[in-house]
Amino acid sequence: MPQLNSGKTTSAERAGPPPLQAPLVLTMGEPAGIGGEIALQAWLRRHEAGLNPFLMLDDPQRLQSIARLHGWAVPVQAVAEPEAAIALFDRALPVLPVPLPAIPQPGIPDRLNAPAVLHAIELAVTLCRNGKAAAMVTNPIHKAALYDAGFGHPGHTEFLAALCDTPRPVMMLASERLRVVPVTIHVALKRAIELLDADLIVETARITAHDLREKFGIARPRLAIAGLNPHAGESGSMGKEDATIVAPAVERLRAEGIDARGPLPPDTMFHAEARAGYDAAICMYHDQALIPIKTLDFDSGVNVTLGLPVIRTSPDHGTAFDIAGKGIARPDSLIAALRMAATMAAHRTVPGTDVGNAQ
Repeated sequence: MPQLNSGKTTSAERAGPPPLQAPLVLTMGEPAGIGGEIALQAWLRRHEAGLNPFLMLDDPQRLQSIARLHGWAVPVQAVAEPEAAIALFDRALPVLPVPLPAIPQPGIPDRLNAPAVLHAIELAVTLCRNGKAAAMVTNPIHKAALYDAGFGHPGHTEFLAALCDTPRPVMMLASERLRVVPVTIHVALKRAIELLDADLIVETARITAHDLREKFGIARPRLAIAGLNPHAGESGSMGKEDATIVAPAVERLRAEGIDARGPLPPDTMFHAEARAGYDAAICMYHDQALIPIKTLDFDSGVNVTLGLPVIRTSPDHGTAFDIAGKGIARPDSLIAALRMAATMAAHRTVPGTDVGNAQ
């Protein structure tokens, strides 16, 4: 994550999303990381960024200490109910208290705080599912600290899927200019190729198309399906997978009425003219998806979990222990995540609204 806070309004910080009936809910993330710092800075920029009210699930004393340390004029106020956040937000940062057993030390995670970190996530899901929050935004967690405390899930997304009883969550990285979905994610490239099959591509694309309709308001989503090999296999001369795995998956999607095209040569899918022709790119492996979006929008990319019964977004960066406590972490990605969560929540309440295409 970039280490300098420019303090300037980014391209993502234009007119804000529509008003919501319930607040967004923002989890604390790893208390030794930068989550508290970027949350406080996001509140400071709430007007210029056009942010909808959000409710922190955190330890109020921790946030007050961070604000004092950096001289940020952020009044932190504990609330008993989420409903209080909307009226309070303009004059103070509302916090539903989640006490921390140990005082956090920047850059040094403490396993004693792991139960509070997990409780904040669980509470966010509960508030979204009972309608007291419009959507959830999660600050980055540190998996190793959670594993030390007995955490039994591979990561954040899998934990959310278990809480929501969702068998197949899908990761999307999104910005104003591009949306990408990797079919295989955090596995070695060799393993990704072994895992790839038509069923996995079809299932990923179905979930993507569904959520683009229901949570982004795109009436007829257009999916660009990337090939696996250079030049999408070059008629088999650079690999058979595109003809035997990817192309049949595209045919099945089209037979189901999904507007899917491919397999497309990955090296020509991401320039501006190509991006204007689709709403999301379905990519075969991690770097094929993440390199283009991080190149286009490194500061403002948002991690979106598709396939859940709740709306969840997250900044597209980690805990940044190396700069935690220094007050120099940039809140751009968190601001983008808050804005996207609000926009998704607004479109979810008005099904069929067309928000246009990522370009």
